Amino acid sequence: MIRGIKEEDAEQLLDIYAPYVADTAITFEYEVPSLDEFKDRMTKIMERYPYLVLEQEGEILGYAYASQFKGRPAYDWAVETSIYVKNGAHGRGIGKKLYAALEEILRRQHIINVNACIAYPNPESITFHEKNGYRTVAHFTKCGYKLGKWYDMIWMEKMLGDHPKEPRTVLPAIEVM
Repeated sequence: MIRGIKEEDAEQLLDIYAPYVADTAITFEYEVPSLDEFKDRMTKIMERYPYLVLEQEGEILGYAYASQFKGRPAYDWAVETSIYVKNGAHGRGIGKKLYAALEEILRRQHIINVNACIAYPNPESITFHEKNGYRTVAHFTKCGYKLGKWYDMIWMEKMLGDHPKEPRTVLPAIEVM
């Protein structure tokens, strides 16, 4: 089942996220956030964007959300996407299902551009995004340092629709979910 998150999901989501922080360069964050900080992030994102979980028999196996791409009004029709799947649950189509649900809500919000920022190299994430219709549009060299190593960063993007002469107002996710 895919659904919007609830505040009580925060601990399970943080448990999924923590190994990505501690053990990988998938996120460039160095310290696992506190539960309160993580809840604050969730709340801020949900003010405007979708934040979804895939749950099976009460266990959250992954989550995905969209967030602000840039802080200027001209960027309203573009978002950054993020997705995290629980260790041991990869390869089961969880990410694909979450992205499909996320993109459907974003279309209803009138979002057009979806962007993913990916540490490089990360062939699994790049392949996942390519299979979901994203293409690489930027490559930055050694711009992130984590776990004793320099990482490049790439941006991938996908268009959810055409760019009209006059775009429709972006709606809060809560109004279209």
